[in-house]
Amino acid sequence: MLKRTLSACEQFLAGDHTVLRELLHPRKQAVRLGYSVAHGTLGPGRRSKWHILQSSEVYYFIAGQGRFTIDGDTCPVEAGSLIYVPPGGKQSLENTGTTDVEFLCLVDPAWRVEDEAVLE
Repeated sequence: MLKRTLSACEQFLAGDHTVLRELLHPRKQAVRLGYSVAHGTLGPGRRSKWHILQSSEVYYFIAGQGRFTIDGDTCPVEAGSLIYVPPGGKQSLENTGTTDVEFLCLVDPAWRVEDEAVLE
């Protein structure tokens, strides 16, 4: 059995300028998975940098409100929203609220630095 808690995961600033804590990654824990899971936040009035991943991503929003843009298509997000980003999708998240946007992000295959391009 593997149990991880958010508070035990190191916080870092990702290349897209969201604050992440990597909860589960097959290269860092003894798990047989093809995907990774991270918890992220983005402060009020902030926008993540435009970026592209070679992997697919699924974002599940826990708190806050914002706008998510993929390849020029924008939609509002709030707690309970789920967004699928296809491999190669040019994406950015904007926080339009007064509190942090909080989300979980599943990346498949598991996130690797060489699979991400930050565009700004």
